[in-house]
Amino acid sequence: MDCFPPCFKTFAIRASLFQHSSSEAEFSLRLQAARAFGLKSARMKLKEGSFLWYLYLDKLYCLLSVRNVKALVDYFHLLDVHRKNTLNDVLFYHFLHHVTTLKRRQINIVFNMLDWSAMGEIGFDQFYMLVCILLARENQLEEQFIFRHSRPVFELLDLDGELKIGADNFHMYNFLFNIKRQELRELYHDFDITGDRLLNYKEFKLFTMFSMDKYQERQKAEKEKEKDKDKDKVLLKKKRSHQVNMSPNTSFWNKWIRK
Repeated sequence: MDCFPPCFKTFAIRASLFQHSSSEAEFSLRLQAARAFGLKSARMKLKEGSFLWYLYLDKLYCLLSVRNVKALVDYFHLLDVHRKNTLNDVLFYHFLHHVTTLKRRQINIVFNMLDWSAMGEIGFDQFYMLVCILLARENQLEEQFIFRHSRPVFELLDLDGELKIGADNFHMYNFLFNIKRQELRELYHDFDITGDRLLNYKEFKLFTMFSMDKYQERQKAEKEKEKDKDKDKVLLKKKRSHQVNMSPNTSFWNKWIRK
């Protein structure tokens, strides 16, 4: 059974998809501005042996089981040394530094992203969401996670609360969601219906659906490739077995030659 916190409610939205021309120069400028933060898309990893290393993320819904959530609650209370049911930026930094390979600058940006109320602290809901994001990143389930939780992800990326997100927002948090540069170009070329170089939620939802379809196609292709490899191994094994059975008895011929 999975636990669904309030911040993980998703909505199904239908819309029509139109294509329009985009400005490559403007797009490049946005990416260059985002790179000014110094956040390269280095592979974020969980540190082996840390608490998060032993948690299991459901691959279909990208959520933790009830048992794992209870363990996470206990862990959160251990981190909450001030007994305020929140973590400040110092506690948050030491937590992420202990369990991940994220750098200080990245950790600070993640904290600001989760601190929705700008109170200088985060609660368990934000902590839970972050853990699921980290586990999805570790298990290469980014597309699945964004698709299943498109609304909360959109709200996280919408830094200014304008209900729209730009390419610089995606690039800033690329170390969490692993959206590649080419995918960003396709995103704003194919799904920016209004043509303002920003995505509203409906456009973003279309992107998540499209990404999920591509992800499933890749998974299917990989499975077919594995099946072909298994078939080749079986055929090779049968061929070798047949060759052994058909080979002459050398010991018999040696005895006949001596005679």
